[in-house]
Amino acid sequence: MNTLIVGAAGMIGQKLANRLTADGRIGEQTLTALVLADVIKPPEPTPANTLDTTCTACDLTQSGIAEQLVASEPHLIFHLAAIVSGEAEANFEKGYEINLDGTRALLEAIRARHEATGYKPTVIFTSSIAVYGAPFPPVIDDEFHLTPLTSYGTQKAICELLLADYNRRGIVNGIGLRLPTICIRPGKPNKAASGFFSNILREPINGQTAVLPVDDTVRHWFASPRAAINFLIHAAGLPRNTVGPRCNMNLPGLSVTVAQQLQSLERVVGSDALKLVRHQPDDSIRAIVCNWPESFNAQRAEALGFIAERSFDDIIRVYLEDDLVRSDQQTK
Repeated sequence: MNTLIVGAAGMIGQKLANRLTADGRIGEQTLTALVLADVIKPPEPTPANTLDTTCTACDLTQSGIAEQLVASEPHLIFHLAAIVSGEAEANFEKGYEINLDGTRALLEAIRARHEATGYKPTVIFTSSIAVYGAPFPPVIDDEFHLTPLTSYGTQKAICELLLADYNRRGIVNGIGLRLPTICIRPGKPNKAASGFFSNILREPINGQTAVLPVDDTVRHWFASPRAAINFLIHAAGLPRNTVGPRCNMNLPGLSVTVAQQLQSLERVVGSDALKLVRHQPDDSIRAIVCNWPESFNAQRAEALGFIAERSFDDIIRVYLEDDLVRSDQQTK
C-alpha cells in the first residue's frame, strides 16, 4: 500500500511516520512505499527499514504541488498539514491559505485523477474540536451543531464539509477526525492557543518554569500523542464504507480541569514540579479557550473501536515513556 503523509514534519506527522515504518502495515495491508511531504523537508523516519521512503519539501498551496503528490496515486493519504489555532487567529490570510486552500488543492488534484483513471484513495483528515463554539451543553454529543468562534475552527469546519462532499460523490473514501487537544506535546512550545496545556506539564517535568495563562478551573478535552497516532491508524484500517456519508466524527478523550492536570503532575512526578508553574493571566488566550468545548460523548467513534486514555495520570506517563527519554538523549 502506497501511503502519503502531508504535514509529515510536524510532531504528529513524525510520530505517525515512525509508527508506520516500525509496523510495516496497516491492518491486513502491507505498506510498500511512504511519501512524507511538508513545507520543510521531513526527517527520515526511525527505525530505518526496507520500506521505500521519500521525504520532500513542498508547499501544498503552490500551483501544481498537489498534482505532483498524488501523481503516483497513493492508496492512503493522511492530511495533517495546518497552521495552529493561535497563528491562524493572528494571521487571517495565512490561516485560510494553508488550512483551507491547501486542503481544497489536494482534494481537487484527487478529483482530477479520479475523473481520468477512477482513482479513489482513503483520505484521513485531522480536524479539531475547535469546529464547535459556545454556548455548549455540559457534554457535546455526536449531533451537536458546528458553530466555530475562531478562524481556525471555521477553516477546519469548511474542510470537513469539503471532505464530506468529495466523499459523498465517490471521489475519496474520507474520514475526518476531530482530535482532542493533544497533551503532552513533546519539544518546544508552538503557537497554538492550547499550547499551555502541555507547557505547564512538560516544562516542569524537564525542570523548567512554565506560565499558566488561564484560571485552573478551565476544563478541556485531551488525548495523548500516542492515542492520536492510534486514532489515525485505526481510521486507516477501517473497512471502506464503514463510516458512511457523515464522515467527520468526534473522538474519545478525557475531560479534566487545569487543576486536575496539575494534581496528576504532582501524583506522577512529584510536588517540586508544581513550584515551577506560575499563574500569569493572558486575556487573548483566555478569550480563545473559553470558546472551546469541555467534554464529549464520542459514542459513534467508540462504537467504531476508537480508544483513548482513561486517566490523566496515564497521559503524563505516556510522555514519560515515549518522549522524555528521547528529549534527554537529544540534549547529550
